Amino acid sequence: MPDLDPTVIPAPARAARRLLARYRASGADLPYGDPLRAHGVAMEGYFWRFTDPHTGRVVIALNGVNRAADGRWATLGLAAHPGGFLRTTVHPEATAGPDGLGARAGDAFHGTPDALRVDLGPTARLDVRLEDAVPWSRRSFGGSSVFQTVPGLNQYWHPWLLGGRAHGTAVLGEQAWDLDGWTAYGEKNWGRGGFPDSWWWGQAQGFAEDAACVAFAGGQVSAGPLRTTVTAVVVRLPDGRVVRLGDPVVSPVRAEVADEHWSLRGRSARWSVEVEGRGDLGRAHVLPVPLPLERRNVPGAIEHLAAQMRVVVRHRGRTVWSGESTLAALEHGGIARARAEVLRRGGTATDVDAAPVVLD
Repeated sequence: MPDLDPTVIPAPARAARRLLARYRASGADLPYGDPLRAHGVAMEGYFWRFTDPHTGRVVIALNGVNRAADGRWATLGLAAHPGGFLRTTVHPEATAGPDGLGARAGDAFHGTPDALRVDLGPTARLDVRLEDAVPWSRRSFGGSSVFQTVPGLNQYWHPWLLGGRAHGTAVLGEQAWDLDGWTAYGEKNWGRGGFPDSWWWGQAQGFAEDAACVAFAGGQVSAGPLRTTVTAVVVRLPDGRVVRLGDPVVSPVRAEVADEHWSLRGRSARWSVEVEGRGDLGRAHVLPVPLPLERRNVPGAIEHLAAQMRVVVRHRGRTVWSGESTLAALEHGGIARARAEVLRRGGTATDVDAAPVVLD
């Protein structure tokens, strides 16, 4: 509804607006809604990934806008491959865009649909503008499909940027990288309680066909008595078509996941997608996730920044595209699992992250 003087809005319309506001505050969106606007839930996560197949380099940046009883705070991170660079921190203030995609944490992080600036100190900076964006094209639902209409889920997911060109620079420790021409990807995830107990995720560009993009997300989804495990797979084919599978009834996806292996099989009446991923655990980063109410981070995600992924897409049984990338992101999430990996690498009980122990 347009913004009108509340004194002239009919009572039924005011009631409808209040009802819709409460509905979105649960994390849900109606069909054809805008999942990029802030919902006001416990955690709204923003993630960017930049890939350069010519040099074999990858940079990721993240901002979790978290809500505690006394206000919002941020989980910030910047990481790269090769070299194992990793910098994460807690920031005492944060905002999520109410009118569209946007995340901010003071002067340390500012992300919009067309630019991203990260400043975690003189040796951890990123300054990028985005051009030729390839936005999500399936208007009725986002990445969570019909689940985006279910209120109160612990996690929702939406890959809003399936390609684009980066122009800018990154300072990563002692190195300065030129990101001009790198391929861009962006997504958002949010939920009422932070992250689920267990999840898996992946994303890849850097295929032989520059326009191809693959992303998937899955885990334990809950809302009140509802308990289920769901995986969604999104493929942007080289010809621009976007295939999404993951509705439990009409396009289910089976996932078998471990710390070094990801295997997904999805099928609908017309499409099938197979994803195989592999990565060396020692080369993975351990990234933090927030405990929103406690204003602190904990180890949560074992993420490979440059793993192997093979994808096969078929339409009515005929292969329409297959591709391989050696610059895939593959993640296995879970607080207990990630904490154990930090300790295995020689970290302490208070550490919230860990760089790779095998550096390329």
